[in-house]
Amino acid sequence: MFEFDTIAAIATPIGNGGIAIIRVSGDDAINLVNRIFEHDLTKMKTHTIKLGYITEDNQPIDEVLVSVMKGPNSFTGEDVVEINCHGGVIITNKILDLCLKSGARLAEPGEFTKRAFLNGRIKLNEAEAISDLIHATNETIAKHAISGLKGKLTKEINNLRENIIEILADIEVNIDYPEYNDLPNITKDKIIKRLNSLQIKIENLLQNSKSSNIIENGIKTILIGKPNVGKSSILNTLLNEEKAIVTDIPGTTRDTVEGKIMLEGIHLNLIDTAGLRDTDNLVEELGVKKSKALLKESDLILYVLNNNEKITKEDLDILKEYQDKLIVIINKTDLEKNLDLNLLKGHSIVETSTINNTGFEVLKKQIIELFNIEKINQNDNIIYLNKRQHEALDKANNLIKELINNIKEDTPIDLLPIDLKEIWEILSTITGDVYDETLLDNLFSRFCLGK
Repeated sequence: MFEFDTIAAIATPIGNGGIAIIRVSGDDAINLVNRIFEHDLTKMKTHTIKLGYITEDNQPIDEVLVSVMKGPNSFTGEDVVEINCHGGVIITNKILDLCLKSGARLAEPGEFTKRAFLNGRIKLNEAEAISDLIHATNETIAKHAISGLKGKLTKEINNLRENIIEILADIEVNIDYPEYNDLPNITKDKIIKRLNSLQIKIENLLQNSKSSNIIENGIKTILIGKPNVGKSSILNTLLNEEKAIVTDIPGTTRDTVEGKIMLEGIHLNLIDTAGLRDTDNLVEELGVKKSKALLKESDLILYVLNNNEKITKEDLDILKEYQDKLIVIINKTDLEKNLDLNLLKGHSIVETSTINNTGFEVLKKQIIELFNIEKINQNDNIIYLNKRQHEALDKANNLIKELINNIKEDTPIDLLPIDLKEIWEILSTITGDVYDETLLDNLFSRFCLGK
């Protein structure tokens, strides 16, 4: 258990409301609040609540409920006192000020959660799950953040680390005690087999990361195609608002126009782009270049064709290059068809008309199927990974691949523990069993003061 000074902060949003909570944590938390509360908190049992007045110079400030939670069975692992007062800005700040005058220090952002981690109450990835839950922008993120709080990722990482320890132990026992005939012989083939099994587990977790990215960041979707095929009209129809300017003049959209809709709990981040064509207009040319750059960056391409126009070679080149993440929208189906559907074999196709408002439910259904959104929402076994956790797992995975190749190239067995220990340490950074202070400072600085 670490020893810290006593900290205090307002744990609820500042503003007028029914209640506000001032949280105090540290070895002196009970004595400190006791100085400003009319009842003797030192005689209270842990995890009990007392009604009374906060006072200053024996004058009542507010009638409050005071909760006492003694360490180590508290969120931070220390003695924690929470003062539930009436939720006005003036009174809340007044009580916090009294706590600070009584000897507490104003908590830094995320310091309560940081102490919970340092005192062994939670793992680092579980602390990150708390942050994800606080900042959740939809129910799906919140659901998977709860999964993180339950320790699903912690269990998976601990299992991987234990597997590595077992391999290490078998290697080192065979190296240190070769004279014992009853020891199982650890061969390179056996090590490779166990490393392959380890790699499969890691890659399954990394596969989860694709779903995690969709949950957290949504699907980056660009509407692209020739000028005047109806991209801006499609954007406006999907958003159900006049976000983009629509005219019959080609080249109206010269920069990106963005909007966002929710699709089965997942954000669809829509970007309308400048029409693809050769132009002498400098501004429009820059817009076309930006549109082409977005092709590589996007998760989904909605390539819009005009039902009334023939497909060009440039259309076909883009359709072929990005086929795996592309849906073809044949727009303006209210007009005469001059487009050859035979050229689009093998592509996902949706026919739309913004005039008649048709085809858009079919489009949404195709996007849901393409990204398995229903499966993501229904699968409670998905383990949410943030960017830091994904990068650490990816690094460990690459090292295992490299290690397997080295073994196949006759690297001596007695050199393998060095690489295995490095992989073990990388995995340990995910749970925080191995960490550095800079990482912690950066992580917890993103939390609010009272958390």
